[in-house]
Amino acid sequence: MNLIALGGVIGAGLFVGSGVVIGSTGPAAVVSFLIAGVLTVLIMRMLAEMTVARPAVGSFYVHVRETLGRRAGFVTGWLYWYFFVIVVAVEAVAGGRIVQLWLPGAPLWAVSLVLMVLLTATNMVSARSYGEFEYWFSSIKVAAIVVFLFLGALYLLGLWPGTEGGAEALTAHGGFAPMGVAAVLAAVVPCIGFFTGAEIVTIAAAESTEPERAVARAMRSIILRVVAFYVLSVLIVVAAVPWDAKAVEVSPYAAVLAKLGVPAVSTVMNAVVLTAVLSCLNSALYTSSRMLFALTRHGDAPRSLTRLSGGGVPRRALLAGTVVGFASVVAAWASPDVVFAFLINSYGAVALFVYLLIALAQVRMRRGLERTAPERLTLRMWLFPWLSWATIAGMAAVILAMAFLPDSRSQFWLSLLTVAVVLVGYEVRVRVGVGTGPGVRPENGVQRGRTGS
Repeated sequence: MNLIALGGVIGAGLFVGSGVVIGSTGPAAVVSFLIAGVLTVLIMRMLAEMTVARPAVGSFYVHVRETLGRRAGFVTGWLYWYFFVIVVAVEAVAGGRIVQLWLPGAPLWAVSLVLMVLLTATNMVSARSYGEFEYWFSSIKVAAIVVFLFLGALYLLGLWPGTEGGAEALTAHGGFAPMGVAAVLAAVVPCIGFFTGAEIVTIAAAESTEPERAVARAMRSIILRVVAFYVLSVLIVVAAVPWDAKAVEVSPYAAVLAKLGVPAVSTVMNAVVLTAVLSCLNSALYTSSRMLFALTRHGDAPRSLTRLSGGGVPRRALLAGTVVGFASVVAAWASPDVVFAFLINSYGAVALFVYLLIALAQVRMRRGLERTAPERLTLRMWLFPWLSWATIAGMAAVILAMAFLPDSRSQFWLSLLTVAVVLVGYEVRVRVGVGTGPGVRPENGVQRGRTGS
């Protein structure tokens, strides 16, 4: 569970995407990542409090539904499903492009399909097979970061052979914040996107043997680790290599390793990034299927998707996400500048909307539990309610900033369009009805209350 929590956050965004943030802010990107990390940690703490107090299949979807109403729950669940279905396509395309470096003759759509089929097959077996794959994927990613931090520290301290060390690059190219404070604050928006995924552990916890204990331990362990991995690794990059170097924008980790003279840098980094991409693809398939399954339990999705396999896997829900994901991959091949670009922009702020709803639900649930069942609050949000409201204000500020920043404005408005479509879907659901209540009928005929482990 600890590695699922860590792996959900450590994706290609850290290994590649962080270079874009560095290029737009300079060395002060460290501050942007720190602010985004603190805000994400607070959201995760709020979510952990709810999950430990009331474990449920669907996690925060159920919590939002119970505290803010059926409409808010419907929006939360479907937005989150949509987010990870698009992630499936994005990661499949990214993985395909990396594989093409070794197999240049293979068509992108075919490679992406193979990757999706392989990881769908592992998810079809059981939650344990997903956890096993994610354990090894995450282990490789974490090991790569630890090694990078170690080598970078040796360089900065002057202990790496043939180098003098030092951190002159922090201020030698226009100062620590060459683009100004506004650029540092603006960069918080994409940085929060890099941290999205830590909440997956609360969904996976429903299929663990001790969900309350698993979530509590995982959330406590990742708080400092996640922030440390991102902030320290970015700090090493901007301290060791000029922030405006072209190599940093392309691959910041490879730029540092190349300066240290590590052999076969590009091959090593491509392998690590491919592992990160496959990990995110694996998690996206798992998460989208479990969220869709949770939606069926409350009548918010078609009843036909409620069936479970003998191993407790919602295979129809899993295949639904795979089919939509592959349709998006085809769009990336057939219409990369129109259809696929629309899909990418239409999910850019979706996770932030979900995070805001999670925070609002925590405030209401906490007040209710303090009156009715205070003994359930074994893991609490810090400095409640003041820090909770401060977190809500911070997340709302990030969302509003997207509407005004040129680089994120289109994502904000198209994501808002996605929310509008989901709200229309809720009205259709209320008037027509698409499912049943929380009963679940497995394919083997055994009644279950939740997905098997």
